[in-house]
Amino acid sequence: MSNDLLNTPKLGFGCMRLPLLDANDQTSIDIEQFKQMVDEFIAGGGTYFDTAFVYHEGTSEAAVRQALVERYPRDAYTIATKCLAWAAPDAETAKGNLAISLERLGVDYVDFYLLHNVGGPRTAKFDEYGMWDFVREMKEQGKIKHVGFSMHDGPETLDELLTAHPDMDFVQLQANYLDWDDPVVQSRKCLEVAQKHGVPVVIMEPVRGGRLADLPERVANVFKATDPDKSLASWAYRFCYNLPNVITVLSGASTLEQMKENVAEWKANAPFNEAEQKAMTEATEVLRSMASIPCTNCRYCVKDCPQGVAIPNILGLLNLEAMTENNEFVKGQYAWQAKAPASECIECGACEDMCPQGIDIINQLKIAAEHFE
Repeated sequence: MSNDLLNTPKLGFGCMRLPLLDANDQTSIDIEQFKQMVDEFIAGGGTYFDTAFVYHEGTSEAAVRQALVERYPRDAYTIATKCLAWAAPDAETAKGNLAISLERLGVDYVDFYLLHNVGGPRTAKFDEYGMWDFVREMKEQGKIKHVGFSMHDGPETLDELLTAHPDMDFVQLQANYLDWDDPVVQSRKCLEVAQKHGVPVVIMEPVRGGRLADLPERVANVFKATDPDKSLASWAYRFCYNLPNVITVLSGASTLEQMKENVAEWKANAPFNEAEQKAMTEATEVLRSMASIPCTNCRYCVKDCPQGVAIPNILGLLNLEAMTENNEFVKGQYAWQAKAPASECIECGACEDMCPQGIDIINQLKIAAEHFE
């Protein structure tokens, strides 16, 4: 089975950051632009679409139906969606997510179904609710073709999960050149564990929430000196495309132009030559030497924040300050990006409980308040 999955085109379409008509309304998806992006993706040879029950506050799946399912034959694409069981109040609600997802998507089955963000204390909810047996039953009934899970956790946790659930068809893991040997994320070791178990991988966050497409000048110059015609994002994607045991690499394009660029660069993909590998190593070393908060903008932290603090925006601005070394510039960005400022944090800890990266958010918000307010 894994060999069949590995024949999937290596560029995947992540539907977590779709184009919006109103930047302040995650449900205001620009369907017409999304349709154009879908057309560009499929025309280029892509097939894998990744969404989730909770993306765009529950509207991503319906958008996929409008832009994709209602416009293309079922054998032209594969769909992955996910169940965030640990955020559900009970087992009935968690299991009911699949039926709702199928209805929203307008399909009789999903090709890939993921137990979403397993790992840490969240795993207990999947166990308590019987979600592992449930997805197996749904697979037997033909409502799911391939079952798997996503996680932001270490290789030891992944090894335990795959040992406990050896029938998983695939896993979705965070991997990129910055996290490859990172002591917290440990992308390399996680992918090695998956390969040891014979389980193929869908890669998420190949551009680290967009950060690897917008590098500080001293890092970007390393890449530009080697090949001035290649985009910064292309280096990040190529790193992932050419890893072994990979089903597909999710691209979270938010505009038609981004999708066109991603498709063109994927079609031109080739393994790094010696000079390019040297540039990758050098750029990574420079980037790691700079202060960094490992936020991927997954936005789980804002879900239960009683103050509505713009946590991902603020953490991103702290990273921007570290990379640009320009406090005044970032202060200007903060004035409009942090509509609920860091100083409104009441230190309840809900954000830290939700953060898959284990970031000390409360402390970082204190630093942001001191730097920008």
